[in-house]
Amino acid sequence: MQTNILYIGRDTEITVVMNRLLNARPEWKGICVCTDDEAIEICQNQEIDLVLLGNGIDAACEEVLRAKLTGLKPDLKIIQHYGGGSGLLYGEIMTALSQDF
Repeated sequence: MQTNILYIGRDTEITVVMNRLLNARPEWKGICVCTDDEAIEICQNQEIDLVLLGNGIDAACEEVLRAKLTGLKPDLKIIQHYGGGSGLLYGEIMTALSQDF
């Protein structure tokens, strides 16, 4: 079964890299966006297992975004990811998927 991961970040170049990293693993399907509106639309229309919040999202925007996303899907797992190598990314994702939030 494929795990659908939504990455939300404000830096276009980093978002492109995250898209490549997430989609390099056959067990993951990465969807990467730069705006909250895109993220909300995706959560409304697709099954998402995990949301990664990337760089550039300030605390106020993060709070609103978390509220909107969990309002759509109360059991949605949302974690912060601000960089690091692909090994760190893998560890963060696997840890988040194995935990109950």
